[in-house]
Amino acid sequence: MQRSTNRVDTGTGHVVVIGGGIAGLAAAHRLLATGLRVTLLEATGRLGGKLMTGDIAGTQVDLGAESMLARRPEAVDLAHAVGLGDRLQPPATATAAVWTRGELRPMPKGHVMGVPGDPAALGGVLSPEGLARIAQERDLTPTAVGDDVAVGAYVADRLGREVVDRLVEPLLGGVYAGDAYRLSMRAAVPQLFEVAREGGSLLDGVQRIQQQAAARRSTGPVFQGIDGGIGTLPEAVADAVRAGGGEILTATPVLGLTRTTDGWDIRTDTRVITADGIVLATPAWSASTLLAAESPAASVELAGVEYASMALVTLAFRRSDVAATGALDGRSGFLVPPVDGRTIKASTFSTHKWQWVADAAPDLFVLRTSVGRYGEEDHLHREDTELVDVSLRDLAEATGLAAKPVDTEVTRWIGGLPQYPVGHLTRVARIRDEVAKLPALRVCGAVYDGVGIPACIASAHRAADEIAADLAGEIIATPTLVQGTRSEAGQ
Repeated sequence: MQRSTNRVDTGTGHVVVIGGGIAGLAAAHRLLATGLRVTLLEATGRLGGKLMTGDIAGTQVDLGAESMLARRPEAVDLAHAVGLGDRLQPPATATAAVWTRGELRPMPKGHVMGVPGDPAALGGVLSPEGLARIAQERDLTPTAVGDDVAVGAYVADRLGREVVDRLVEPLLGGVYAGDAYRLSMRAAVPQLFEVAREGGSLLDGVQRIQQQAAARRSTGPVFQGIDGGIGTLPEAVADAVRAGGGEILTATPVLGLTRTTDGWDIRTDTRVITADGIVLATPAWSASTLLAAESPAASVELAGVEYASMALVTLAFRRSDVAATGALDGRSGFLVPPVDGRTIKASTFSTHKWQWVADAAPDLFVLRTSVGRYGEEDHLHREDTELVDVSLRDLAEATGLAAKPVDTEVTRWIGGLPQYPVGHLTRVARIRDEVAKLPALRVCGAVYDGVGIPACIASAHRAADEIAADLAGEIIATPTLVQGTRSEAGQ
């Protein structure tokens, strides 16, 4: 085949990572620690994917993901490894609310993703009829779940739709921007799926989950942020990759992959790079296109993955202008059930939630709203000013906030979150089975094992370790993490 591009032969032991989000960066970081040479290619001009900081009224804030689960080690460990350990910071408050039935109501405690162990905890959020429906659950016959079941369908069958509509939907929507009535329980809430498979009472099962969690609970925080924003993590990992000898090329879209007798050719818009292995850390639609020639079956499965889009509206007010708004006091924010028909689906009071935001802008009050769920794309076609206005209207109705912002920023995440419908994990297994037939090529990212930051990093580590083992011809022990260039006091 004739090519008009220049061919770059980089020798052996070389892995190309395609995709510069946190999964791709984590994979590159991991691969370097095995002694392999690494090149990371990112199609856009920016690293980090859905992790991004920006400026609001002169203050740096997160414009994408703002926290990471700390009870899983992968993200916290990576932050320490790249020199950000001294900047990890838990939320200053975790007191949240639910805006439902016309009022801001305290978020109930003692639940698993909105599913209660004790109906008494839901007073105020649910109607008397809804509470009475829950009380009947222990008298019901077990509900068969098979290989998978939708979270909403199962919980509604056991506890009534009101639990799903006013608690499960907003909580799951905050993670997946999805529809609880089509979201896979096995993929999204696996501990509940195991309870469901056992049969018996869901209420009793949730209580067992809570007891087990309490028994193994550490003294550390459930979530962590980073002083300066979670969006600083990708660049810190990139710095560590460069310091370890890795090459990172942005604004370098990959146009095609071709197997060769001894590896792979990766065709970009300017040249062909040869590699011994590939980690594909791109969204499903991109991975589908790139694998179409070499793995048609995997390509078809990836093409079937759906995504939800959303927008974040960040607003900065003079703190003196919001001081009299009592509904904002002490809360980290609130969730909004879709059944209530509002436009915003949540609001985070960043100044309350993150001490570093409060310290960086003592005269400002920063908050943000989120707009858009799976199947609700119309809102995202509005002008920025319209999204700001509708956010202000909903905020005013929910909290009484009447102040005008001094600065605003609208960030749109089109195709931002892969959806995990019933059967998703079976689809993922089929994708991995087909990809494994290719020599030294693996996939990773939010499509496969979870959309959270630790899950994406774990997915990247799995891909990197399998590639390293393929190239070595044997299973390689867990490598030492590459250290970053930033100083880390006290570590």
